[in-house]
Amino acid sequence: MARGKATKPMNAETYGAPIHQLARKQSPLRRIGKFWHMLGPGLTTGAADDDPSGIATYSQTGSQYGFQLLWLALFTFPLMATVQEMCARIGLVTGRGLAANIRTNYPRIVLYVCTILLFGANVFNIGADLGIMARATQLLAPGFPFGLLLIGFTALSLILQVFVSYQRYAKILKWLALVLLAYVLTAFVIPNVHWGEVLKAMVIPSLHFTKSQILLVCAILGTTISPYLFFWQTSQEVEQEITEGKKTVTLRQRDASPLHIRQMRIDNWTGMFFSNLVTFFIILTGGAVLHAAGLTNIQSAAEAAQALQPLAGQGAFLLFTIGIVGIGMLAIPVLAGSAAYAIAESFRWKEGLYRKLKSAYAFYGVIAVAMVVGFFLNFVGLNPIQALVAAAVLNGMVAPVMMYFIVRLSSKQSLMGAYVNRPWVTRIGWFTTIAMGIVAIASIGALFT
Repeated sequence: MARGKATKPMNAETYGAPIHQLARKQSPLRRIGKFWHMLGPGLTTGAADDDPSGIATYSQTGSQYGFQLLWLALFTFPLMATVQEMCARIGLVTGRGLAANIRTNYPRIVLYVCTILLFGANVFNIGADLGIMARATQLLAPGFPFGLLLIGFTALSLILQVFVSYQRYAKILKWLALVLLAYVLTAFVIPNVHWGEVLKAMVIPSLHFTKSQILLVCAILGTTISPYLFFWQTSQEVEQEITEGKKTVTLRQRDASPLHIRQMRIDNWTGMFFSNLVTFFIILTGGAVLHAAGLTNIQSAAEAAQALQPLAGQGAFLLFTIGIVGIGMLAIPVLAGSAAYAIAESFRWKEGLYRKLKSAYAFYGVIAVAMVVGFFLNFVGLNPIQALVAAAVLNGMVAPVMMYFIVRLSSKQSLMGAYVNRPWVTRIGWFTTIAMGIVAIASIGALFT
């Protein structure tokens, strides 16, 4: 995952130089290998975005409305990539996580509100993800107790986060991302897909302003442009710099080079493209398989798994379970970790997955608390699929609050120096913030009508 080092001094004027000027001529296989090696926080962040909550939301979208909302996968791609690039750039340039930057630039009350909102949304999401992982596993082992499966997944995820080194775990996360390709492959083995209808739905926005569709749009935006990803990617960019020795723990300075920014952007846009590509194909398969069969309201893991039958046949349950468990194991550390980063930075505790447990008890304590609370949420009687979609809606309501500060911070010349937002980046950031704010307000109104 290590990013390459510049072989000669570079300055702000080279910011955005063509990639062919940053690498020597190499064989195609070697280029692919180096490209994969370079991918890091951006790819894992993008893959974690398609967590079980995302899979459930996108599957529900396809089953309920067919191809109608496919255009949202294209619409959200540049918005998501731009916001995440702001977060990554803030981390690289300042050497601090998002919460630490909010703490040093805004009143404490702002920081506490953001942190509480993030922690609440993340814990609910963790609980929903753990629940669907257990329910999916029961498709293969119906007699296995739900509670024991929950304990197993909670304990395994917690052990990996606490005792496995960040560098090793990050490599695992990158490979887990490939599990999501099952949905892409499925789309090309579905018989009688009307690709003309797919193309039309891609390029011509269509929206019905009903209560259910407003909430579902909020869920799609919330599980695509998610608050936990903002905090995670900012902190992971810093952590990767520290583990590679480019920033020390005690002295974090603005030593980001144009080459590092360039590589971060490639990593980020690749990860977000991967995320939205998977989003597109989950909606497509849901529409082509579930909606076409008359299943318009998914209520269980078994019903969601039917979308993969054209690819896996009788093995659909197995493939679905592998996908849900694999992506759940990828996403839950991101959810718990982002909450831990935010709280630790808020109170100036030692933080970072590169630290040993004995040197960051409070940081890992937050991770443990988030996991345990999420575990117990599964015993309040929530339907797993409905809980996953509800988690996405909650993220959609929280995201605009966080994005306001992200755009402000990344646009601040005194903070970002030569790497301050370009005008068009700021405009996209404000557009995304306002659009998601409107949808969030409409969703709150829909809930009370």
